[in-house]
Amino acid sequence: MTTTFARRTAAFLACATFGFATSAYAQDKTVKIGVLNDMSSLYADIGGPNSVAAVKMAVEDSGLKAKGWTIEVLSGDHQNKPDIGVNIARQWIDNDKVDVISDTPSSGVALAVNNLVKEKNSVLLNSGAATADLTGKACTPNTISYTYDTYMLANGTGKALTKAGGDSWFFLTADYAFGHALERDTSAVVTANGGKVLGGVKHPLNTADFSSFLLQAQSSKAKIIGLANAGGDTTNAIKQAAEFGIVSGGQKLAALLLFINDVHSLGLKTAQGLTFTESFYWDLNDQTREWSKRFQKVSPKGSMPSMTVAGLYAGILHYLKAMDALGGNPHDGAKVVAKMKELPTDDPLFGKGPLRADGRRLIPAYLFEVKKPEESKGPWDYYKLVATIAPEDAAKPLEASDCPLVKK
Repeated sequence: MTTTFARRTAAFLACATFGFATSAYAQDKTVKIGVLNDMSSLYADIGGPNSVAAVKMAVEDSGLKAKGWTIEVLSGDHQNKPDIGVNIARQWIDNDKVDVISDTPSSGVALAVNNLVKEKNSVLLNSGAATADLTGKACTPNTISYTYDTYMLANGTGKALTKAGGDSWFFLTADYAFGHALERDTSAVVTANGGKVLGGVKHPLNTADFSSFLLQAQSSKAKIIGLANAGGDTTNAIKQAAEFGIVSGGQKLAALLLFINDVHSLGLKTAQGLTFTESFYWDLNDQTREWSKRFQKVSPKGSMPSMTVAGLYAGILHYLKAMDALGGNPHDGAKVVAKMKELPTDDPLFGKGPLRADGRRLIPAYLFEVKKPEESKGPWDYYKLVATIAPEDAAKPLEASDCPLVKK
């Protein structure tokens, strides 16, 4: 009799405790979002303050404030250094009670923060870092990659140029995680499509002088010089390649990661003819145009959004949708990410598409070419669409994934 009473009492207390916990987080409608990126160096134009503006737009457009939620946005400059990025993220999580860390361009920083958010059971919503390892061998239940990765870039630009006759390659590669991953993934695509990699050279991040690297590329006689870098490194390499007469000499530059801000900086006269892959362009359709013009008004530099800025907006919008569906903030990163994967994604920039078990958002990719100056009809009219890449071709197949979350 006593035993039965004790069991009933324990069961009652367990239910009461669970009910109290559920009620407590249902009443907690506060969220803190940290935007962690490069605010002052070679990737600042791609994201930087523009990323913060996009996140604030997503907060407003989510409608959660009208439902009684309090949402705060913090920002930090990781200076493209993993140790600085992790220190900022740790302080945010431990002291400021930040719930989600977002953007994270620079794959080295993203991979380091990825480990931290798993340890702390927070959330990493990556839009800026390109390494496919975040949804591969380094994947965790706490991380989402929303916009693009090195697999998408390689299977877009690398495959297209190789099949079009660019069957010999030489790489100029940024010497850190992103560059290494991009060269690795593109090399695999080139060789799989009958091409050859003749060589490559690594350059320091944010270097000013590409002359020695470009001379090596030129002397290789490769048909394609693959630029496995981004931001200021890409634009500097393209400008200096023009000075060396590399393109006029018959070799073609492949900007394996190019953003609209880069094209704007280069100008159409220099950038014309470049082929590259992105998952977003402001002038794709009525919805992207409408949102992008809204964004331009709040952009600190009055610029159109990059692919990563657009992905950040869409990702934060979906994150807040998951919070709303949960009825409150559980302060449990894995639980929030699981809800994000459960809910269908649908936003004005990328449309509908699943979030896979590995944390990869499935969206189409597009092969673009930069217009000639005479083809442009006005400011920011820079791209012409060459081909559309289906979502299932833009992401590494799950059956080939080395993500430990994927059941084979």
